[in-house]
Amino acid sequence: MIETTIIEKRDVGKLKNPAMVTGLPGIGLVGQVVAKYMIKKLNGKKVADLYSPYFPHQVLMTKKGGMRLLKNKFYLIRLKERDLILVVGDVQAITGQGQYEVAGKILDYCEKHKIRMLITLGGYSSGKMSGPKKVFAAANNENVMKKYRDQFVFGEAKGSIVGVAGLLPALAHVRGMDAMCVMGETHGSYVDPSAATAVIDKLSKLFGFKIDLAQLEAEAKEREKVIKKIESEIEKQATGEKKDITYIR
Repeated sequence: MIETTIIEKRDVGKLKNPAMVTGLPGIGLVGQVVAKYMIKKLNGKKVADLYSPYFPHQVLMTKKGGMRLLKNKFYLIRLKERDLILVVGDVQAITGQGQYEVAGKILDYCEKHKIRMLITLGGYSSGKMSGPKKVFAAANNENVMKKYRDQFVFGEAKGSIVGVAGLLPALAHVRGMDAMCVMGETHGSYVDPSAATAVIDKLSKLFGFKIDLAQLEAEAKEREKVIKKIESEIEKQATGEKKDITYIR
């Protein structure tokens, strides 16, 4: 394999007002958790695999004793008003050139299937460990920002967006596609189901679907308990109490 390749597993036919949502590994694994949860709860069907020589040079061993290449996977979710293509994966490309090539191939797929709206998902590290989580966004044009200004927080998130989450919307602009990166506020040092819950809630309103968040909310509550315990133990150490922190992550 000398270049990034997308192998389509099934014919998706003519898609209805399609949009793409990508949730690849990143800060707090927010995007990955969101995408995988949506695929599971909304009955996503795999339609394509993406392989790249820019992924790490290793394979994954399977539970049955086999092995497989690292890859990104495309799933189709059919909603009442539109179709969604969700992209999840094991890894992102490990070089700048690879990031651009993978992003370009994903955009080629969008053009092939007439997908004109693209949302990438990620986490925005604020260092905040608990409490309500904001959902930030950065748009690739003014029209997108105006259209979704009431649903997401634009302008507060600062800095750069690394990897596919940033490159896809930026490169989509060159091809005349509407796109934005949606980021759940997270501490950034651990998997954050509460940030993922906040993002899914926004997406459900944007795309008009209903989803059972009970499992994700339960995970978020358990995580909150752990975080509060960490905060309490850190505070005790700061005030001079001699008690070792018993739970780190």
